[in-house]
Amino acid sequence: MTIYKFAGFWRRLVAYLIDSTIITIVFFVLFMIAMMAFLFGSMSGNSSEWLADLMDPTKASLILIFTWIFYVAMTIAYFTYFHGTTGRTPGKMLLGLQVLSADGTPISFGIAFLRAVGYLVSGALFNIGFIWAAFDKRKQGWHDKIADTVVIIKEQENQSAGISISDQPAVLPEQQNYGGQAGAFKGQINQPDKMPENNN
Repeated sequence: MTIYKFAGFWRRLVAYLIDSTIITIVFFVLFMIAMMAFLFGSMSGNSSEWLADLMDPTKASLILIFTWIFYVAMTIAYFTYFHGTTGRTPGKMLLGLQVLSADGTPISFGIAFLRAVGYLVSGALFNIGFIWAAFDKRKQGWHDKIADTVVIIKEQENQSAGISISDQPAVLPEQQNYGGQAGAFKGQINQPDKMPENNN
């Protein structure tokens, strides 16, 4: 049975920062497209009304609130999709991490959604819920506690360093002689004598 280590705080933080950067870039592109569409639409109408709307504190606040809600919704959708499909976001893939349920099974989309919403709880009080993972025995943040999940270090096979050794006994190669000039190496593998047959 293979035993995987729980992922530590710093490794998880780097993965989260990578994912946050991806979300922010996508959000910025969509935001700019929406702003350009809004500007062109407003300029084609009454520009004085459009300027008045921008100067209205109430409407400006509503725009900021809507923008924040859209960003939060994007973040929840991002983590729900990737954790629900493979348990690995792009950031976690790069860092060799995977989210699993506490019993070691893959998580469903429902659990992935609950965990993503749990990010709001972890980040509510100065990100204490995220920092909690640095001191928890199973490296669980508050969002992990809420969804009953863990994050493990699970490198992909093509990223693993080392050697793969079979559990089956190896077949010894035949004796090989390396002839040549004086001082050349002569390799020899001693094989055990044939066991006597049991006549009993």
